[in-house]
Amino acid sequence: MAKSKNIYVKGTSIAVLAQNDIDFLSLTDMTAGFKEGSGLIGKWITNKNTLEYIGIWEKLNNPTFNYPEFGVIEQEAGVNRFIMSVGQWVERTKAMGLLVKAGRYGGTYAHKDIAFHFAMWLSPEFQIYLINEFQRLKEEEQKQLGWSAKRELAKLNYHIHTDAIKQNLIPEELTPAQTAIVYATEADVLNVALFGKTAKQWREANPDLKGNMRDYANINELICLANMENLNAVFIQEKISQKDRLIKLNTIAIQQMKVLIDIENRKLLK
Repeated sequence: MAKSKNIYVKGTSIAVLAQNDIDFLSLTDMTAGFKEGSGLIGKWITNKNTLEYIGIWEKLNNPTFNYPEFGVIEQEAGVNRFIMSVGQWVERTKAMGLLVKAGRYGGTYAHKDIAFHFAMWLSPEFQIYLINEFQRLKEEEQKQLGWSAKRELAKLNYHIHTDAIKQNLIPEELTPAQTAIVYATEADVLNVALFGKTAKQWREANPDLKGNMRDYANINELICLANMENLNAVFIQEKISQKDRLIKLNTIAIQQMKVLIDIENRKLLK
């Protein structure tokens, strides 16, 4: 399913469409700040140098590219009667680097390589700003991906943690309600050790936020939380009291967060 994000280049909002994990940038949006508007796309794709570039791109990246038909188009290009549109290009050559979409994200889209070529054709300055903003978007996505991976790791370790609680702290005669209290209490051991507050205290302090405090943790906190869940599971199996476990986990959390922050700071200084 296609998903769209936007970047902003010199005051123009440009849609970035992710289709099958491949980024396509809206050429239609890119022309919004230019006098001739989307008509520039037709001029660009009619240009013989443009056709040579996108033809080579397709040859390198598209195993189903109709190269013989591209040869015919190359022969036709350059004469006064030659007409070409993005739709015709895609239909005749089975091209994959350009898309014409209707509906919610309608417009003409191009693979980032081709979009950067189009941006250069529009304006070298515009291309530089476009590349910078696209790279910034990709960096933000990588940060989010890293956060999501750490959140999933914390969730997996959560099962190790709850299994240790079940095996060591929950007598068989407890009711489901009583069992839930044990789980919540042990979760709060980690919450207090790392975040300095219980889940209830966090909810009371943040009534407008959905989810829980772990959903708003940064990457360093999630790394530390994953480690602490494993350690608390071990401490439970070793029959260490909850009070002593809280003290040990808090000390470990402080040490680990200091190390993680120091590593992050060193990266920023490089």
